[in-house]
Amino acid sequence: MAIGGITFGCVFGGALLGIFLRRALPGPHLSTESREVVKMGMGLVGTMAALVLGLLVASAKSSYDTQNTEMTDLSAKVVLLDRVLAHYGPETKESRDLLRSFVVRLMDQTWSKDASIQPEAPTLRGEVLYEKVQALSPKNDEQSSLKATALSMVMALGQTRWLMYEQRVTSVSTPLLVILILWLTFIFVSYGVFAPANATVIASLFVSALSVSGAVFLILEMYAPYAGLIQISSATVRAALAQLGQ
Repeated sequence: MAIGGITFGCVFGGALLGIFLRRALPGPHLSTESREVVKMGMGLVGTMAALVLGLLVASAKSSYDTQNTEMTDLSAKVVLLDRVLAHYGPETKESRDLLRSFVVRLMDQTWSKDASIQPEAPTLRGEVLYEKVQALSPKNDEQSSLKATALSMVMALGQTRWLMYEQRVTSVSTPLLVILILWLTFIFVSYGVFAPANATVIASLFVSALSVSGAVFLILEMYAPYAGLIQISSATVRAALAQLGQ
């Protein structure tokens, strides 16, 4: 929200600055020839800004969809691992309880309303679960097969969890974002310089600036899919939690 507001302030402020400069500039600076040169230069800047903005939106949407898919995949793996342990026998009760506590903690940290709570690295709990499954003593071939399957699934679960943990730090490059905002500001300054100062023009520039800053806001929101307005739903994890222990 803060960066989106800063973007709007810079862009719309640039448009108002351009309108102010129009009154201060000498007549030759506002001639038809000057207008054409500025239009060509700002057309190039506008094309670059549009390309960068489009690429950022596509990249942010791809990152959001990837993390959403990984959360769904993690939920499915948790349920399947629980069923494998259940088929092994009652001696896996402690492992299944540990798996359930892992899911509960994952939900508490991922969708916490307290911004000060940061997700912990999944090392410790994943290792404890692996050690619990590894300590099982199969009594027949079926249990041996189930143990091997469970160990493989615990490793896959840990890999997915680590991947999700590392991807939480992915965001937009700050220099790229600053340059994009500067480009947009320059474009709107040029709009203001050659636009008549009336209510219709100012309203149009206001809506345009709001739209551009809204796009920046959406990009940053999709790079933080577990906080803010555009969140990944916790429905899949809740559905998986409801199936554990049955």
